Amino acid sequence: MPTIAQSKQPIIFAVDDDPQVLRAIARDLRAQYKKEYRVLSTSSAVEALDSLKTLKQQGETVALFLSDQKMPEMGGVDFLEQTKPLYPEAKRVLLTAYSDTSAAIKAINDVKLDYYLMKPWDPPEEKLFPVLTDLLDEWLAAYTPDFVGIKVVGYQFSPKSHAIKDFLAGNLIPYQWLDISSNEAAEALLELHRLEKKSLPAVFFEDGTALASPDLAELATRIGLKGQASERLYDVAIIGAGPAGLAAAVYGASEGLKTLLIERRAPGGQAGTSSRIENYLGFPTGLSGADLARRAITQATRFGTEFLSPSEVKSIKLQDGYKLLTLSNNHEVLTRSLIVATGVDYRKLEARNIERFTGAGVYYGAAMTEASACKEKDVYIVGGGNSAGQAAMYLSRFAKNVFIVIRKPDLSSTMSQYLIDQIASAPNIELIPHSEIVEVCGGEQLEEIVIEHIETKAREVKEAVALFVFIGAKPATDWLMPEVLKDSKGFVITGRDLLGEPVFKKHWRKNREPFLLETSVEGVFAAGDVRSGAMNRVASAVGEGAMSIKFVHQYLAET
Repeated sequence: MPTIAQSKQPIIFAVDDDPQVLRAIARDLRAQYKKEYRVLSTSSAVEALDSLKTLKQQGETVALFLSDQKMPEMGGVDFLEQTKPLYPEAKRVLLTAYSDTSAAIKAINDVKLDYYLMKPWDPPEEKLFPVLTDLLDEWLAAYTPDFVGIKVVGYQFSPKSHAIKDFLAGNLIPYQWLDISSNEAAEALLELHRLEKKSLPAVFFEDGTALASPDLAELATRIGLKGQASERLYDVAIIGAGPAGLAAAVYGASEGLKTLLIERRAPGGQAGTSSRIENYLGFPTGLSGADLARRAITQATRFGTEFLSPSEVKSIKLQDGYKLLTLSNNHEVLTRSLIVATGVDYRKLEARNIERFTGAGVYYGAAMTEASACKEKDVYIVGGGNSAGQAAMYLSRFAKNVFIVIRKPDLSSTMSQYLIDQIASAPNIELIPHSEIVEVCGGEQLEEIVIEHIETKAREVKEAVALFVFIGAKPATDWLMPEVLKDSKGFVITGRDLLGEPVFKKHWRKNREPFLLETSVEGVFAAGDVRSGAMNRVASAVGEGAMSIKFVHQYLAET
């Protein structure tokens, strides 16, 4: 049986029950084609069929089959016929003796045999290679390489399918999406792995294994993400891997601090979902949020930052001057200092039936993940900030029309001018001002939205395949210990702003004022959008993340 190894070279597969003939044909094939093709050979047709199933699961491609006709287990024609369901596009050549030419000629019609060759084939330069080279060139002209990597099969408007796609995209893992409703390759994958549609969504890996309806923690482990800290004590733990948290991780680790970065979903935060950030210093043509996140997480880990994802901090307790973090998997971590950089979440849209269609046509900040499903269809965006503008520009490349629904008369007070100008020049983007979406409708997926004019209360029903929500900013701070003071909107208060809080002195134990980014608990800092008074820009978040490490050093020095 041939050894099956990972290779993305197309395969030439030879089968002959005579060991001497098999060695000779394999030798000649490798001598001529080893630069472009991998040669596999076996003396058993039954073992060959078993091997082909494994190769198919591993995403390997067979370009040409070369089989002897007279084999005890199975005739060559029968073997070649049984390879067709697995590799229908492969070329098929029969090796035969003069006495078997009638069977070979019959096979040309019966199994669409491409050619038959007489034994012996010496010299191969005249009797073997010219024929095979012509067949391989013909195969190559029509060959489209299969996607190499993770494949996700599911239903387009399934919330769990969306969650898996969004998780993989957020964690910068390339994958191919296959909709079971419209993709024949998806059906073939299920059949190959003996999975039923009720087990969808399913994730198929390059090594030929699969996970049926996995939860995100299971998927994270499978793709190599880490959910448990390797050390008991850290100099600084950073909660949140948005721009602020990533900057803090880079500076903390590069300056010799034992640094732990904890992210509940994926690196980049809200910025990570942006299709194009054009006002970030040093990138005159802009860069995507995913690219920024990829560069930053690579930089942080290169300096020695330990990164846990997906992992969520459930609680923080003070213990003998240390901060004790309890994670979602109940693992505990001690840290000498802590930086809260959890950023903000998009507010939930208050519209009838909104929860029913979340993940099934209604999406929060997932424009890049679901854009391909919007091709030549009408989509709607709610929100007037930069994230909404960037999403509109990206979606306009796919959708027939993009409609931006806002409560205000225009975008001037909420969006950067460069984005306003781009939207104005895009022919398929339209602004719907003084309006809000009050209801979403459909069967198993979103089909219509109801738009209400704020002043006249007049309502319109519009067809929509997708609704992307980018409204407001709710700080992710509900989980924080009560000693960490927050403003009326839930943002963390830091620095001298704490001095005006009546209860501040009840919590503060130091004989000094809090550092600029320090919270009401000494040694606990806040950076980025989660902080009260933050500027809500990527550059300012990065700056605050870097600054927070300066104050961590000062705090550690005094303790």
